[in-house]
Amino acid sequence: MTRLRPILLLVALLGLSQAAIAHELRPAFLELIETAPDRFDVLWKVPARGEARLALDATLPESCTETGPRTVTDTGIAVSSRWSVACEGGLAGRTIAIGGLRATYTDVLLRIEAIDGVQQSARLTPDNPGYVVLAAPSTFDTARTYLVLGVEHILLGIDHLLFVLALLLLIRNLRTLIETITAFTVAHSITLAAAALGWAVVPQPPIEAAIALSIVVVASEIVRAGRGATDLSIRFPWLIAFLFGLLHGFGFGGALRDIGLPQKDVPLALFTFNLGVEAGQLLFVAAVLAVLAAVRALVAAPLPRARMAAAYGIGAVSAFWFVQRVLSF
Repeated sequence: MTRLRPILLLVALLGLSQAAIAHELRPAFLELIETAPDRFDVLWKVPARGEARLALDATLPESCTETGPRTVTDTGIAVSSRWSVACEGGLAGRTIAIGGLRATYTDVLLRIEAIDGVQQSARLTPDNPGYVVLAAPSTFDTARTYLVLGVEHILLGIDHLLFVLALLLLIRNLRTLIETITAFTVAHSITLAAAALGWAVVPQPPIEAAIALSIVVVASEIVRAGRGATDLSIRFPWLIAFLFGLLHGFGFGGALRDIGLPQKDVPLALFTFNLGVEAGQLLFVAAVLAVLAAVRALVAAPLPRARMAAAYGIGAVSAFWFVQRVLSF
């Protein structure tokens, strides 16, 4: 047990640090829609938490001048600014950049819509904070952007990953694992689409708190299973995965709704984002299974004891998140 304490401490510290930067990892969103030749309406959405917001600035080409006042809206989770610009000669071949992006952990999703309806999307990162506007973008660019965004969202969302990890610790055989992952996938795909398309609007803070609570519940089920309990939720973990998958889907969908969807490529963006989430989830599951297989092969210590210790660590971190998120309402 003494050897496990540093590991548990590391898990807790990682969880607390991730909780502190969770909102910074939510991408910002910059949209330019051409309303007349060389004239654009601009939407700039920056992640925020209360009065704290990321120090990011949208830098448009020097040929662009503002043609009216800015309007600012603060929703508590994002600060949105809207204004209009005139860009002599258009945007093709010119660079749009995000000031301050190199000093953050977040990305910026850029979407540009020309007056003829042609759209292009790009993902700006701390390593690549600028984008040269294309004259003739392809559908592949949009698909690639949202696919990568989906993979990053799940791999950087440690609360979602802890839920999946807890499910893996609860499950004892391959068939049940397949059923559980499938149930989780189906459930969160349903609510992801509903939330992203605006069919079901649920406030994000309660959803994030409920997601943390769902991890606590699964962690407690691991402990109960280790003590010999055999009730319905333990014998059929796919039920838990499906019910709580609905909550996690609202979390995914809310993030995608905050980012924004291209008006004429909604099905493509939604599909590729969800595909990216699934790809990231499967990568994580494969990595965890590989680690568990290595542990079984190399470590003589009984795994049930390690499983119980991991359950308590996961439960403690997620309980902290739950309290923190409820207090932030």
